[in-house]
Amino acid sequence: MAIGPKPQDIPLIRRTLAVYKVSSILTGIFLMGLVVMMVTRYGFKRDIELNGPDAFLALSPLDTLTGINFSIFLLAVHGWLYVLYLACDFVLWRVAYRGSVRWSFLKFLWIAMGGIIPFLSFYFERQVPREVEAIIARIEQPAASQPTDATPTGATPTGQGVSA
Repeated sequence: MAIGPKPQDIPLIRRTLAVYKVSSILTGIFLMGLVVMMVTRYGFKRDIELNGPDAFLALSPLDTLTGINFSIFLLAVHGWLYVLYLACDFVLWRVAYRGSVRWSFLKFLWIAMGGIIPFLSFYFERQVPREVEAIIARIEQPAASQPTDATPTGATPTGQGVSA
C-alpha cells in the first residue's frame, strides 16, 4: 500500500491550496487592521468609527461613538477569516500529508499561528504552497514514469524480451 496522498486527492489538494492562499492573505490584512485597532483602543483610548459626525473614518473616544464601530467589525471579520484559515490548514495537513510524509501536529499548530502573529501568514502564504506543490510533483512523477499498457510486462521498449 502506498503511503502518502493518492493521485485522486490532487484536485482537492489544489483547490484547498488556492483557498488557503487567499485566506492567508485576507487573514494577514485583517490582522494588521486588528493590530492598528488594538493600538488605538488600548494605547490612545479611541476606537475606529465609520460614518460618524467627525468624518467618514475617524478615531473617536471610546464613550462617544455614534457611527458604526469599525473596530468591532475588524474583530469579527478577522475571527471568521481565521476560522477559514484554520480549516484550510487542517485540510492541507490531513489530506496532503498522509502517511510518513505528513507534517507533525506541531507544524500544523505553527502554521495556525499565522493568523495570530502579525506578518507570519504572509510568509506561510509563500512557503506552504511550495511544500505542497513539491509533494504534488512527487505524486505525479511516478504516474508519468509508469509503463503504458502498450509495453508488455517483462519486455524492453525495443521489443526484446528480458532473458533470465
